[in-house]
Amino acid sequence: MPQETYTVEQATRAIERYCVYQERCHKDVEDKLRKMGMIQLAIEEIIPHLIQHKFLNETRYSQSFARGKFRIKHWGRNRIVRELKLRKIGERNIKIALEEIDPEEYDSSFNTLSQKRYEQLHSEKDKYKKRKKLADYLLYRGWEGDLVYDKVKQLIP
Repeated sequence: MPQETYTVEQATRAIERYCVYQERCHKDVEDKLRKMGMIQLAIEEIIPHLIQHKFLNETRYSQSFARGKFRIKHWGRNRIVRELKLRKIGERNIKIALEEIDPEEYDSSFNTLSQKRYEQLHSEKDKYKKRKKLADYLLYRGWEGDLVYDKVKQLIP
């Protein structure tokens, strides 16, 4: 089945709709344009247009990403930073994004998540396995190691 072809104008309108639907980063847009079969020259024309007309803004994207992943998926700072780096977001924007997370809300979310996971591990009798499972779960979600190990020791003495 042949791939549909787009003019630069058609691709620009399609990507504008793509960006309006949800915040996107440069990497997402570039990947989408490549999937649409656009050549590098066209991509280099479309992306500046999107930035100029405020369809694309990496600071806004990273702030939205950090807020969403923290509040909805309960990710810790480490996971948020790692995922933003995978999307080629710069250090400055990552720092700005992390400022979106309220420290009190961060601690509260961590404590709630830890307690909830601890209660799910009631069937595990071996305290060392229980500690490992709890720590692995929290670390995978991107919570800082020192916070995790302190909480594990507190919940499973």
